[in-house]
Amino acid sequence: MGIVPLWGFQMAIAITLAFLFRLNKVLVILAANISIPPMLPLILFLSHLTGTIWMGKDAQYISFGKEITLEMVHANFIQYVLGAVTLAFVGGIIFGGIAYIGLKIFKRSKV
Repeated sequence: MGIVPLWGFQMAIAITLAFLFRLNKVLVILAANISIPPMLPLILFLSHLTGTIWMGKDAQYISFGKEITLEMVHANFIQYVLGAVTLAFVGGIIFGGIAYIGLKIFKRSKV
């Protein structure tokens, strides 16, 4: 949920989903906090880049030599949203699987 472009609602949705799916609330809160300021440029760039998969020949590529304008953001918004949702889904599956395997391997034995 930390990558999905629902800024301001990510944590509330993550906690709600944790209750619905009976997930570990502490792990959900930690995982949803990926969108911290140092990570935002990387998340935004990867989301936009992932969106090129869905846009096909209409895909736009970010050029860091150009000035970023409001028109540029508006023109690339759909590509960013599609990429962010895709990146969040794939990242959730990959890192959720890694966490699940790690918890299974390092499971505390009941004494």
